[in-house]
Amino acid sequence: MEASSTESPTTDPRTYDPRGVEAAAQRYWDATRAFEVDESSAKPKYYCLSMLPYPSGALHMGHVRNYTIGDVISRYKRMTGHNVLQPMGWDAFGLPAENAAIKNNTAPAKWTYANIEHMKAQLKQLGYAIDWSREFATCRPEYYVHEQRMFVRLMQQGLAYRRNSVVNWDPVDQTVLANEQVIDGRGWRTGAIVEKREIPQWFLKITDYAQELLDGLDTLPGWPEAVKTMQRNWIGRSEGLEIRFDVVDADGSALEPLTVFTTRPDTLMGVTFVSVAAEHPLALHAAKSDALLAEFIAELRQGGVSEAELETQTKRGRDTGLRAVHPVTGEQLPVFVANFVLMNYGTGAVMAVPGHDERDWEFARTYQLPIRMVVVPTDVRDAIAEVQHDLNAPSDAMSTALGDQASIDAYDTRMAVDVFTDFERRIQEEGAYTERGWLVNSGEFDGMEFEQAFEALASRFEAEGRGQRRVNYRLRDWGVSRQRYWGCPIPVIYCEGCGAVPVPEDQLPVLLPEDVAFSGVNSPIKSDPEWRKTFCPSCGAAAERETDTFDTFMESSWYYARYTSPGAPTQVDERARYWLPVDQYIGGIEHAILHLLYFRFYHKLLRDQGFVSSDEPATNLLTQGMVIAETFYREKDNGAKDWINPADVEIQRDERGRITGATLKSDGEPVVIGGIEKMSKSKNNGVDPQIMVGRFGADTVRLFSMFAAPPEQSLEWNEAGVEGMARFLRRFWREVNTHVLQPDHPEVDASLLTPSQKTLRRQLHETIQKVGDDYGRRHSFNTAIAALMEMLNAVSKFDDMSDQGRAVRHEVLQTMVLLLNPVTPHVCHALWQALGNPETLLEDVPFPQADAAALVRDAVTLAVQVNGKLRGTIEVPVNVAKEEAERLALAEPGVAKFLEGQSVRKVIVVPGKIVNIVAG
Repeated sequence: MEASSTESPTTDPRTYDPRGVEAAAQRYWDATRAFEVDESSAKPKYYCLSMLPYPSGALHMGHVRNYTIGDVISRYKRMTGHNVLQPMGWDAFGLPAENAAIKNNTAPAKWTYANIEHMKAQLKQLGYAIDWSREFATCRPEYYVHEQRMFVRLMQQGLAYRRNSVVNWDPVDQTVLANEQVIDGRGWRTGAIVEKREIPQWFLKITDYAQELLDGLDTLPGWPEAVKTMQRNWIGRSEGLEIRFDVVDADGSALEPLTVFTTRPDTLMGVTFVSVAAEHPLALHAAKSDALLAEFIAELRQGGVSEAELETQTKRGRDTGLRAVHPVTGEQLPVFVANFVLMNYGTGAVMAVPGHDERDWEFARTYQLPIRMVVVPTDVRDAIAEVQHDLNAPSDAMSTALGDQASIDAYDTRMAVDVFTDFERRIQEEGAYTERGWLVNSGEFDGMEFEQAFEALASRFEAEGRGQRRVNYRLRDWGVSRQRYWGCPIPVIYCEGCGAVPVPEDQLPVLLPEDVAFSGVNSPIKSDPEWRKTFCPSCGAAAERETDTFDTFMESSWYYARYTSPGAPTQVDERARYWLPVDQYIGGIEHAILHLLYFRFYHKLLRDQGFVSSDEPATNLLTQGMVIAETFYREKDNGAKDWINPADVEIQRDERGRITGATLKSDGEPVVIGGIEKMSKSKNNGVDPQIMVGRFGADTVRLFSMFAAPPEQSLEWNEAGVEGMARFLRRFWREVNTHVLQPDHPEVDASLLTPSQKTLRRQLHETIQKVGDDYGRRHSFNTAIAALMEMLNAVSKFDDMSDQGRAVRHEVLQTMVLLLNPVTPHVCHALWQALGNPETLLEDVPFPQADAAALVRDAVTLAVQVNGKLRGTIEVPVNVAKEEAERLALAEPGVAKFLEGQSVRKVIVVPGKIVNIVAG
């Protein structure tokens, strides 16, 4: 990363030169291999890990923020006596490299390795305390051989398997897309209409670990509740009944029964139709004799297969002509193919209860299907019960008013009809009632609430052999196949006689050829018959290799463990037991579900293979917010927006810093202010860290990224704020170097300090307490920096040139260097030496500890109120007598002014806090 300074070269030591300061510190760290660690230390271990980057070619500000957070924590922990591991690697496989290779006519490997070298240089220039001896790229065979070996073992244990699956298929990129990569039915990258395809895919049985993954969340108090909630919802544990419906064909002949799973068996008597997925065997059977149905099924193969997409699209369906037999009433119910039912979820069929399910209600209204009310809320039930009570024991007043029993019966009937019909009307016309309640219109189950009905129906169906209790999970097995080239080859051989056979471990790795040429988007290994050719390890016959590659989530699910065991011949070795679990994991909230779930799952696989002993991979998780920035654009003639980078815009602001106008620097003409958005290529509002480091220095960029917002909140990029951080560092540099030009000073002698010296020293030790707590416990880096800014203001105003005055100033400045070191390590490395200390690694200097004696206050400031309003303050001894506090408060000029012409009725002294004067 090229760097330059806004400061002019000078020999004046009071002028801060970021370029020279940062280069010198980095040379020292490299020469001393400062951040390489091993397991021999007697210190407690601390493993701090930020999510590894994809080598796209350039860092963005999101990277800078993420890695600076980790670096601050790492450096602080080392200063507090820990053996700290902070590694870095590269999530190097993936579609972007392949697409770049096609676009630039180069091999993905060459493009990837060049990007890694460039980004590594950028990271080094930002001064991160990384143990580079553990670096790896996930695209190297010495890395991916271990996940191939794990996969072979999982196949042998039945935890990896192959089956046909309906997937999102991007016809342009020629690959499977995850549900999250399908946006409004189109591929996230190409914009092509996504197709549903049924293709053979490899899966890992994450569902075998569903309950453990769910229970494990309760053992992670150091993870954000929002992340744990998202994972709980994704796992989606539900208890219900599996119920069998008999099915008859259009000609009355019996077909294979249909099984549905429901968490609401209490609504069974409200079923008016059954819905099945387009790929369900019953749907395919019916389509053989129904051309329109076959056409509809083919149409449903377009678009994504995510639940979110299905929930928002218009509900559509077609009657198959088949009929499902209600398991209680025997009623024949129509079977529809519906676009909101997925074959991959549950049994691919649902019993439809439009009176008590919004999706079914919408479908029933569209196709004019019956809507039945079978559950009512407590207030409706109570109203009915009250009417029935009145019928059974009418009051004298009612008898008098109604005359005879017939009239009472008529009254009861009218009341019951009114209650029922009003509620039923709402269900028919306004929407389903989806809450639990009390059963009505349900025959022998009338009057039961949910639990009673569940138990009664479960017992009945289990006795009849038509159903059973079951726990289901929303979580589905992890599909790990991808149909592209730039990924880890799946270690499987296909033999005509033996089927799918795992590659023997002694024949691993299955190498991905790196020197390849592309023809369109076709995978080079799919189109290379020589690469595919091999022999079956079971029978020796000619066979072919699997040409699918692993989903890149595979590499990023266990990388954290490999860092602990560099060079190990196995996936990890005994060193993993020393370092794991990770003590602090850091990354974006957007990884809350997929990455972090697979991360936890793979750790359990490692545990069950005997590699690690812990149940969870990371004890604490910090999810940092996005980096956001202003956007600017001009409209093109066709109405499209031409987004303009903020660096090319001249911005006008008001006295509060708010943007009031903007013009393009090149022509001086106005541009439209588009608002604040996440930094992205699409909005062209990214800020290049390389340019910022060149202008201001790495420490300034680090300082701003930690000061501008708490780590879990979004950070709004503000160049004026960056300039403010640069001014702070220049002031600090000048203050230290001006101090060292003054005469030598003695050691601080607390018994000789004046009140002003004690006050400054007390503020220093209060700052030590706060900064240590903010770094260590709260991770509130912005408030720590704010406290240090206040400290600099205080010492800048302290002009005491006495021996003890200079001694206190020296203590303040030297302590501030140590306190700031985790955030701005380059400048602190230089200032430590300027203050007369030998060149050393500041992380090996203990973090300052507050002096309890220095925190003791001789005096305290009391607020003085008159009739509840603040009118002044007084400085009094800590143990001042109540009478003396009253006297000083009444004598304070600002207070006395408000007491003129009034008599003091009462004075209330709250020791150490306030004096309240009641006057009138």
